[in-house]
Amino acid sequence: MESLAADLSTMIRRPLADAHVRAIRRIAKEVTYQKGEIVADIGDAMDEFVYIVDGEIEVFDPWTGERHLPNALGPTQFMGEIAFLNGSRTTLPMRAARETHVLAVPRKDMLDLMSRVPELSDHIITVFAARRRRLIEHSDTSLKLIGADVDRNVRRIASFAARNRIPYQSIDIGSAEADDLAQTCSLNSHGPAVIFGRDQVVEDPTPAKVASLLGLGLELGEDEVVDVLIVGGGPAGVAAGVYAGAEGLTALVLEDLAIGGQAGTSSRIENYMGFPTGISGADLCWRGEVQAMKFGTRFAVPNRAQALERREDGVFCVTLDDGKEVCARSIIVATGVQYRRLPIERLEEFESAGIYYAATDVEARYCRASEVVVIGGGNSAGQAAMFLCRSARHVHVLVRGPSLAASMSDYLLSRLEQDPSITIHYNTEMVSVDGADALEQVTIRDKLNGEDWTVNTRAVFVMVGAAPNTSWLSGIVKLDNKGFVITGPAAGGQSNYETSEPGIFAVGDVRAGSVKRVASAVGEGSVVMSKVWEYLDSQAS
Repeated sequence: MESLAADLSTMIRRPLADAHVRAIRRIAKEVTYQKGEIVADIGDAMDEFVYIVDGEIEVFDPWTGERHLPNALGPTQFMGEIAFLNGSRTTLPMRAARETHVLAVPRKDMLDLMSRVPELSDHIITVFAARRRRLIEHSDTSLKLIGADVDRNVRRIASFAARNRIPYQSIDIGSAEADDLAQTCSLNSHGPAVIFGRDQVVEDPTPAKVASLLGLGLELGEDEVVDVLIVGGGPAGVAAGVYAGAEGLTALVLEDLAIGGQAGTSSRIENYMGFPTGISGADLCWRGEVQAMKFGTRFAVPNRAQALERREDGVFCVTLDDGKEVCARSIIVATGVQYRRLPIERLEEFESAGIYYAATDVEARYCRASEVVVIGGGNSAGQAAMFLCRSARHVHVLVRGPSLAASMSDYLLSRLEQDPSITIHYNTEMVSVDGADALEQVTIRDKLNGEDWTVNTRAVFVMVGAAPNTSWLSGIVKLDNKGFVITGPAAGGQSNYETSEPGIFAVGDVRAGSVKRVASAVGEGSVVMSKVWEYLDSQAS
């Protein structure tokens, strides 16, 4: 562990090559900061790349004013972390520890330089990614969540942050730190709260409000029209974002919850080529997101498409759930599918308080050493069960049918059957849920003999039924009777990804007839860009 920490520290502080510094100097302006002067404050947009020529820049604690980290950045080093690529906001303040001279480059110019000098880009991104990793591992951030273990709203923020690789600090109610924050921020009570910065309390916290504070929301210039709007940030959408940016298109990816989509909840994917020891869906999509941002593709979360129309000039305009509008010359639909909500009384009441649709570290923390129920017979349910059994006392997997052979990969089914902490219950279904403020018990029915039995549990993971996210497309493109997007010849298009409306393409799980696998989604998101190019070129000529 100490060796890993040392390696991480080395990556975080690694200097640039002389040739790269000369290239930066040609597009930079020289700036001098006096001792104690703020270089980047909490909430400031990361709109400049800052290279230190002489002096020292330190991270300081916004509450005490003391130096926060033992080491500071000095000559040959540079500021920033991965949020720079997307123009997000600073979460830890930085100041000059003494008189400091820097080279400052506007973000757009720096991204352009990085796109032209791959070695420089590789170096900076490696350092940025290592810094983000350190921020997450050490919870170094000004985003404080008090009471995520007892409050569903705060828990939603924790889940949103964790799935989007946003550093946050979880603080227990009643702890000394929680009491200190309550006093500093003049809270009316010592209950659950979301705090950003020195004393900014987020009223009625939602993922959208937190995203706005962090600069992750939708920010477009007046009358801006992007070349391609990618709706959905799962594997297909992220892959499309990588190739769109690499081809020089202005691209924007919209996602309504977390980059990675449903695949982002998979704790271990073992059948994706190139990762013989497996990789989590979150890690895979995170790497793709960073790669896409390197090429200039923008990401905005959480934003859900609500309606679509086409203007007389051929431009598509999508209305979002907050009323904002984003316009594009072409659209790639990559919204994937979502798990269906079971028709069980009080189910919605316990969502985020015992009923979950994703199994990540955040959810696993709240069901430690307890009985857990997973509903579903696909690979996602199997992976969730394997992940949860590490911390839960026992995992019950409920399967409606008599077998999993047709719906789950053989290697995964074998592991489930051999794990003593997992029991697969065939021909079963959950019929009721019960509890006070949070889930406490569920009733399960054996469909063969009609007998009911109960499980005392704090967590049920619903991973059954794939419903496509296509209601916003109704009336614009052809959908099948299940709501999946019809493409190819059946829709009047030539390629497998063209819909019935020229300029709108569909890839991944949302496309009717697609293979519901991560590798397939990535492939479709990559290949579709050639057809997007052809369409845009035909419109320009």
